[in-house]
Amino acid sequence: MKIEHELTKLYYSIGEVSEMFSVSNSLIRYWEAEFSILKPSKNSKGDRRFMVKDIRNLEKIYTLVKERGFTLDGAKKELKKKKSVDNNSQVINKLKDIKKKMEGLLTDLEEER
Repeated sequence: MKIEHELTKLYYSIGEVSEMFSVSNSLIRYWEAEFSILKPSKNSKGDRRFMVKDIRNLEKIYTLVKERGFTLDGAKKELKKKKSVDNNSQVINKLKDIKKKMEGLLTDLEEER
């Protein structure tokens, strides 16, 4: 599932979020308890305040559970696997950047000789 409208606010209430996904507030709270990647902040009254990153994580969960038919355990495993792949990709990209900078420094040194 992809949220259709632009997310422009800093915080969204649980009611707004449940409406985005056409699910109940209780399902959002249940998923929050089940999935460690969901960590909405709470105001002084204890109301959940979802940020864009929380909504993006809910999109991933919704897609796995509601659209692709994963069990909750299966969705958790899939999210861990994706996180590992994402982390590896980030490390590879950082190493490529470092390599590029090192090659640039080497070229600069050779030109100075």
